[in-house]
Amino acid sequence: MADFKEISADAPMADKALNWIDNRFPLSKMYKEHLSEYYAPKNFNFFYFFGSLALMVLVIQIVTGIFLVMHYKPDAAQAFASVEYIMRDVPWGWLVRYMHSTGASAFFIVVYLHMFRGLIYGSFRKPRELVWLFGCAIFLALMGEAFMGYLLPWGQMSYWGAQVIVNLFSAIPFIGPDLALLIRGDYVVGDATLNRFFSFHVIAVPLVLLGLVVAHIIALHEVGSNNPDGVEIKAHKDENGRPLDGIPFHPYYTVHDIVGVTGFLLVFCAIIFFAPEFGGYFLEYNNFIPADPLKTPAHIAPVWYFTPYYSMLRAITSEMMYALIACVLVAAYLGATRAKISSTLKGVVIGAAVVGIALMLAIDAKFWGVVVMGGAVVILFFLPWLDKCAVKSIRFRPDWHVYLYAIFVVDFFILGYLGMQPPSSLGERISQIGTLFYFGFFLLMPWWSTLGETKPVPERVNFVAH
Repeated sequence: MADFKEISADAPMADKALNWIDNRFPLSKMYKEHLSEYYAPKNFNFFYFFGSLALMVLVIQIVTGIFLVMHYKPDAAQAFASVEYIMRDVPWGWLVRYMHSTGASAFFIVVYLHMFRGLIYGSFRKPRELVWLFGCAIFLALMGEAFMGYLLPWGQMSYWGAQVIVNLFSAIPFIGPDLALLIRGDYVVGDATLNRFFSFHVIAVPLVLLGLVVAHIIALHEVGSNNPDGVEIKAHKDENGRPLDGIPFHPYYTVHDIVGVTGFLLVFCAIIFFAPEFGGYFLEYNNFIPADPLKTPAHIAPVWYFTPYYSMLRAITSEMMYALIACVLVAAYLGATRAKISSTLKGVVIGAAVVGIALMLAIDAKFWGVVVMGGAVVILFFLPWLDKCAVKSIRFRPDWHVYLYAIFVVDFFILGYLGMQPPSSLGERISQIGTLFYFGFFLLMPWWSTLGETKPVPERVNFVAH
């Protein structure tokens, strides 16, 4: 039997209740480890709002989703009407639905900014590789959750967007047609597809998402938070073992995050009440039309947060394959002639290049478009091992790194914009250049991240009280 901590009989009732809980569940211990005695760097800036905001939006999505499920009917004949019923007849149903739809876009906005902060400050570097990997897994699960939820309103864009994306799986050699059939549950997107996506959107993926979020936070609190200087605060501690450049997360950063939450909610509520469709970006106008399998919209495009990857998918044409083959040839040549590896490994590199080129010529470009679209997300998992710079933070890297990161952000925005537009020859060329730059940014990172002279990194964090 475990040793129970005793408390005075004259103690207040609240202390007795807390002691009773602590003897059976480590509530106070968890509070100390993750809040009051978790020391975070004291130089957090604006970018450090977005982790807590992402957690808050997740709660909003779960709570509003629960209320939507009470009235939603996952039936192809009734789904669209049930959404209209929620909007028109359920008390405050319109508010709950707009909170959920706006929350989906808000989730991606804060997650993109959260990941960008990790990118520029080196938060993926040792010892936080696992924190980054859990974060990328959250991003992947979030994309799956958003895609499956997008089908549920059963509007025109929901139906045809799902039709296009699911059909992409049929491009996979040998197993593609059967895999697409398994995902749809039918030969076309229909009632079976809706039920599958509803089950995953409401039960399976949220459970995975919550587990990954918990793992992400536990891994973060095990190694400690990074900061804009990329300096490890645990290297300098006082006589009590507390970091000299750290402050307790509670109350300092709980209050700090309340400021961010307040500003976020002002913008969030303004969008909900005054522009819930946000010009057709958050809720496409075609999705207010019931799904019609016999009437294809003039232009089918996913929601804005998927469009950069959709643009990469469309960029892979038969012509683009020759450019990719040229990239493989150059990479193989450099690997075989310039890399300091054994002759056996050089032979492996050449052999892999030959096999890769043969497959690229034999398999349709549509399949490689799917590979590129998926690879654009998967490559993020390898970032901790691609960045070879001697320093973590962008503050102490060569000045031209800042411009390179800025070009990367602009490239991502351009790809996102082109993914919303109807196909055109000019747009196709620009998206192809943008796709090559996107992958070049990461694949060439082991080389370019070592170039240039880094600035001296301070031993302690830079912080000015204000």
